[in-house]
Amino acid sequence: MKWTALTPLEYFASLVHGDTLPLLETVASLAQDDEPRLDLQALVTEMDTLLHRLRQRLPADAGALTRLRMLHHYFYKELGFGGNRNDYYAARNSYLHEVVRTRMGIPVSLAVLWLELARGIQLRADGISFPGHFLLKVRLPDGYVVIDPMNGRSLSPEEIGERLEPMRERLGALSEEELPLALYLQAASSRDIVGRMLRNLKEIHRSNEDWGRLVAVQDRMLVLHPEGWSEWRDRGYAHAQIGNTVQAVQDLETYLAHAAHAGDVEEVTRLVAQLRGASGTGAERRPD
Repeated sequence: MKWTALTPLEYFASLVHGDTLPLLETVASLAQDDEPRLDLQALVTEMDTLLHRLRQRLPADAGALTRLRMLHHYFYKELGFGGNRNDYYAARNSYLHEVVRTRMGIPVSLAVLWLELARGIQLRADGISFPGHFLLKVRLPDGYVVIDPMNGRSLSPEEIGERLEPMRERLGALSEEELPLALYLQAASSRDIVGRMLRNLKEIHRSNEDWGRLVAVQDRMLVLHPEGWSEWRDRGYAHAQIGNTVQAVQDLETYLAHAAHAGDVEEVTRLVAQLRGASGTGAERRPD
């Protein structure tokens, strides 16, 4: 029987549609759009080695707070991980093998690596999809601490509230009493974290008008959330930008079929008509 290697997208689909979503490997696989031959197992092995070294330092009876302090020192002081503030919007900050190599990333990519080590030493740790800046949460016997993955600093409730203010002002949100802080500190699932990584890459490629890479990211987003209808629209726009008229029309019509009451229906409908006119044929429509 002939053996056929999975494409990067097929491999990603196998990870996100399995019984459990392996966070480290799934996030690491996002870089395969740029490097299809990337050795993901090498990254997994390197993280296993870092975890082994950390475990060797921990006393057998170390409590949660001791484990957290040792992880903080190991990750930020010894290994030197931190935020890439000088080139924050570079796509490589979302590629885990690059983050491990350079020791620099953005909050969510640093959080994925930190969580791998934290859970490996039995800390009850989770990511938090906080608006504008991904955070970490660790449960301790007396409560929990919220941590900024850029530098490992714990945040007070007052500091977290201050970080919310710009968003509340932009959205005209309800008062703090009506939107309790705890609402924003709920644990993010592995699927949520992968989605956040993809949205970051989507915005980077859209800002750079890198339509080919944007299509690749949108392909993954639709594997992760097939009923994310606005993602069908956005992939259609990207296909249109690079002249993939057939694919653009298909994606935009899929969006229109599921977004009848959306505010941009007329705009998208006009674009579909323009694309059909530019192609010179109406025969490209998918069968119903």
